[in-house]
Amino acid sequence: MPTSQPTDPVSHKDAQICRGCWDQMHVPIPIRGPLALPFRIFGVTRSKMNPNICTICERSFRYVKKQRHVTATATILFADIRGFTALSEHIEPVRLSEIVSLFHDRCAQAIWAHDGIVNKQMGDGLMAIFNFPILRRDHAAAAVMAALDIQQHCIAAFESLDRDHTFGVGVGIHTGEVEIGEFSSFRSDFTAIGGAVNLASRLESQAGAGEIVMSPESAAQAAHLTSAAHVRALSLKGIELPVQASVLVRS
Repeated sequence: MPTSQPTDPVSHKDAQICRGCWDQMHVPIPIRGPLALPFRIFGVTRSKMNPNICTICERSFRYVKKQRHVTATATILFADIRGFTALSEHIEPVRLSEIVSLFHDRCAQAIWAHDGIVNKQMGDGLMAIFNFPILRRDHAAAAVMAALDIQQHCIAAFESLDRDHTFGVGVGIHTGEVEIGEFSSFRSDFTAIGGAVNLASRLESQAGAGEIVMSPESAAQAAHLTSAAHVRALSLKGIELPVQASVLVRS
């Protein structure tokens, strides 16, 4: 698995070729413009995980990587709506679905802007991966920047949608080695598993509304963004020793 970002001819916002296929295989797969039309006929379109990668990246992991799964260094981000359970008891389902849809939309836009992918959507939460399949040397910083954007954009959107209830977003981030690949016999899209994913999830579970809770590894790699963070010792389920997490709070 490559550990550094190659020379990237498609680093702009709306890439003309799939950035994942380019970074992983150096194969230019058109995803925008007239050259993309023949590929669409054969079902190769932009991925829902990130519009700058294609469905080959999403659904053909073994073809791209020549193996079922690989070990990679990545940054994992989890985000979840805080106060959602209490909120669901007081407003109608249609209104609730509007809030969840708005949350996922704002999170996705922030994650995509920093080259991450929305790998899983889980009700009022989601999981994102940075540094696969789009490679970034500064993937921890990219995840922190995405988290800051999530906090800013979600709170503005929530306030415009519902001023009668108080709720926000909690974010957890960890950087480490993960196993990325296909782990199901009936789904061909890839995901990440391992202790690093579990730790990111545990950190998110400790984040209050407006908080970004980062592992020491992520905070150190994004030091220029985390100088205002305070340290919080956390005892996490399944983790033997307390984690000295860095916490950024939305101002």
